[in-house]
Amino acid sequence: MEAGRLKRTPNRLAVKLSTAGERVVRSGHPWIFSKRIVKCKEGGKPGDIAVIFSQQSNTVLGIGLYDPDSPIRIKMLYTSGPATIDQAFFSEKIIQAKMLRKPLLATHTNSYRLIFGENDGLPGLIADVYDTVLVIKLYTAIWLPFLQMIVPLIEKAAQTQTTVVRLNRLLEKKTITGLTDGMIWSGSLTSETVVFLEHGIRFQANVIKGHKTGYFLDHRHNRKQVGEMASGKTVLDVFSYAGGFSVHALVGGAKEVTSVDISAHALAVAEENAQLNSFNGTHKTVAGDAFEVLENWVSEGITYDIVVIDPPSFAKRASEIPKAIKKYHQLASLGAQLVAKGGTLVLASCSSRINAEQFFEINDKALRRVGRVFTRIQKTAHDIDHPVTFPEGWYLKCGYYQLDKKRK
Repeated sequence: MEAGRLKRTPNRLAVKLSTAGERVVRSGHPWIFSKRIVKCKEGGKPGDIAVIFSQQSNTVLGIGLYDPDSPIRIKMLYTSGPATIDQAFFSEKIIQAKMLRKPLLATHTNSYRLIFGENDGLPGLIADVYDTVLVIKLYTAIWLPFLQMIVPLIEKAAQTQTTVVRLNRLLEKKTITGLTDGMIWSGSLTSETVVFLEHGIRFQANVIKGHKTGYFLDHRHNRKQVGEMASGKTVLDVFSYAGGFSVHALVGGAKEVTSVDISAHALAVAEENAQLNSFNGTHKTVAGDAFEVLENWVSEGITYDIVVIDPPSFAKRASEIPKAIKKYHQLASLGAQLVAKGGTLVLASCSSRINAEQFFEINDKALRRVGRVFTRIQKTAHDIDHPVTFPEGWYLKCGYYQLDKKRK
C-alpha cells in the first residue's frame, strides 16, 4: 500500500461542550453531536484529535476524533480524562478486543468480528476475519491519518495473511483519500471469494465486492441453533441472503429447506454455500418479494416445521419507524400461518430504532391476532464478537416461538 495522502499528521483541537455535552462524555457515550459543541477552532479536518476541556475547571474530560462530515462531530476514544493517542493506546484496545473473542475461536470457527466500532473503542471502524483474510471497513474519514499505524496492529492481532480495505459510500466518493473500495492493503488473493468455517460449517465471502465485509457474522449463534433444531424437519428461510440459516439447517439434517430472497444472485451464493458442505436433504430456492411469496403460500395452506424470518433493517431513520412496525407485524402474522402444528417460528430484527421490547411486543400482538397458541421459548441478541457498550449499539434481537394450534 502506497502511503500517499494518508501521511497527514492530525492537529489537536481544544473543545468545550455544553453542560449536556459534558454529561454525555462523563457517561462514557462515544458520540458528541455538533449541537453540543460550544467552542472549537474552525477548520478542523477528519481525524484531528479533539481534546475535551471542562467549562468549569478547564481539566481534560476526554479525547475524541473530529469528524466535520458528520452531525456526530466528535467520535470519542477515551472518556476518563487525558490520554495519549499513539500506537500503545490503539494496541491496548485491539488486544482487549481479541481477548474478548477468544472463546469463540475455540468453536471450530475462523470467521469473526475482531473490531466492532464504538463498542471496541474504535468508532466507525470494523475489522472482520475470514480465515487468513482480514477485511477492514471504514465508515468515516477520521481513521485516514491513523491507518498506517493501526492496520499493522490489527493484522498482528488477527494473525492473517492478507488485508482488504472496504469503504462506505461516502468515503468511496472521496477520491482524495488514495483508497478504493475492495483494495488489497497487504498480501495477495487468488480469488475474491474466501472460504471460512462457522461452527465447522463451510461458507464463502466475497471480500472485495460482497455486501458489508462479505458476509453477516452477527447471527452466527442463531444459525447454529436453527441447525441443531432442524433434524428431520422442513425449514423455510425467509430473506435468506447467502443462506446462513439454510445451510446450517441442511447440515443439521433437515429433510427439506426452502430459501427465499428477492435477489437471484444471493440465492445462487446460498446454493454455492450449501454445496461446500455434505447433507442429504433437499435445498430449494425461490426468488421473489418475501411478502408476496408468503401471502401466496398462506393462501395455498403450505406449512413448514421451522420458519425463520430475518429481514433487512426496516427503520434506518426515525421517520421509517411506523412503517417498520407495520412490516414486522405483517411478517410475524404471515410466518405464524406458515408454521405447522407444534412447529417453531424464529423472528429477527436488525433495526436499531426498534428496540427489543418493542419488537417482541409487535410479535406477541401479531401471533395473538392470528389466533395461534404460542410460547416464546428464547430471546437472543448479539453474538460474543458483537459486544455492546452503549445504547445505540444494540440492534440485533431474535425470538424463538413454539406454536401449537389455532384457537377455535
